Amino acid sequence: MISLPKVIAVIDAVNDRVGRAIAWLTLLMVLTAVTVALLRYVFNIGFVWMQESYIWMHGFVFMLGAGYALLHGSHVRVDVFYAGFSARRRAWVDILGVLFLLWPLVGLIGYLGWGYTQESWARSETSYQAGGLQAIYVLKAAIPLFCFLVGLQGVSLAGRAVLVLKGGHDG
Repeated sequence: MISLPKVIAVIDAVNDRVGRAIAWLTLLMVLTAVTVALLRYVFNIGFVWMQESYIWMHGFVFMLGAGYALLHGSHVRVDVFYAGFSARRRAWVDILGVLFLLWPLVGLIGYLGWGYTQESWARSETSYQAGGLQAIYVLKAAIPLFCFLVGLQGVSLAGRAVLVLKGGHDG
């Protein structure tokens, strides 16, 4: 049987690698936006596909980087009380937060987004703009991937809390 610390390590490694890889899109996104602005305002040239590409990159960064952000505590949360809690109390808050907030929300997004994504793939959906990017269904595939990565990171977060409660780790 695989131990809980190993499961946590694998999940954390997956989200860390995905997050670090997807972070490179932020540089490409900025360079693309600058290029679009230069082409438009200096040379009076515009490409719809190029404008859409940095919007897509922005979507991928946020959707696929959400698990990474959860791993590294970068999501917004009210730490007014949490920061002063003992490790055991924080562990309980984390477990309850994952069980009653994170997983239900991810489940709802997954449930509502699955049909939306499937329909897009079935129709081979393309941009509604002339000259836009053709495979919009690839972008919509980020919805279930978001749910998977964030839900998985919830397993890690809850697992860490269980270890704290068992007295094996300090969190």
